[in-house]
Amino acid sequence: MVGPSRPQFVLFGSSITQFSFSNGGWGATLADVYARKADILLRGYLSWNSRRAIQVLDQIFPKDAAVQPSLVIVYFGGNDSMGPHASGLGPHVPLPEYVDNMRKIATHIQSLSDETRLIFLTCPPVNETKVRESHSKFLSELVRTNELCKAYSQASIKLCQEMDIKVVDLFTAIQQRDDWMNVCFTDGIHLSAEGSKVVVEEVMKILKEAEWKPSLFWKSLPTEFAEDSPYDLVTADGTKTLNGSDWVIHRDTMWD
Repeated sequence: MVGPSRPQFVLFGSSITQFSFSNGGWGATLADVYARKADILLRGYLSWNSRRAIQVLDQIFPKDAAVQPSLVIVYFGGNDSMGPHASGLGPHVPLPEYVDNMRKIATHIQSLSDETRLIFLTCPPVNETKVRESHSKFLSELVRTNELCKAYSQASIKLCQEMDIKVVDLFTAIQQRDDWMNVCFTDGIHLSAEGSKVVVEEVMKILKEAEWKPSLFWKSLPTEFAEDSPYDLVTADGTKTLNGSDWVIHRDTMWD
């Protein structure tokens, strides 16, 4: 652990979470936006479903940890919603069990502390044609359909409404773009930089509008070591220095 201590935001989920620091991903964007404000911790696991997630809850989120996360963003559902394999193997989880598993995840995280906040991401849509074209000779057919994605997404939203959890409806949000099938995915399933922008936009809306105390919106959090210093960059007239600790001029998007 390095200091000073900052709020911790944990990204917990399957491959859409694990890959979120690649290719302009949404995790990398959050890490940039919250630079000097919060630590973004990645706990993403390729091919996992909600069944595997509940097996490690106590290891990833121990209740006796000295520091508990300020925010946990959870994504499971894409693998759960895959069609079942005839062998009984694979990531498919029946919808009622998926809901029960997600309820267990939410209950555990909510029990960590009174100030641990939670956001669920629903199952996004897929480009079914691209998924079929990307078939690997090493894997059995991936049964990924938008009918299944929609059912699991709607179930997640219903659960969040019951438990008063903030939720990002990725299934709907991504489809707001007319060209979503062509630009939002790398392989028909995993998010491209454009798809990740949708995630960040929706998460930022929640963080800005949520009546959480303290607020977790990036502009509301203090910037670490933000005091003026004679070692800052010197102004053009040479009379003083400029404090650049809150400059965001490098960003293409301001995320206001």
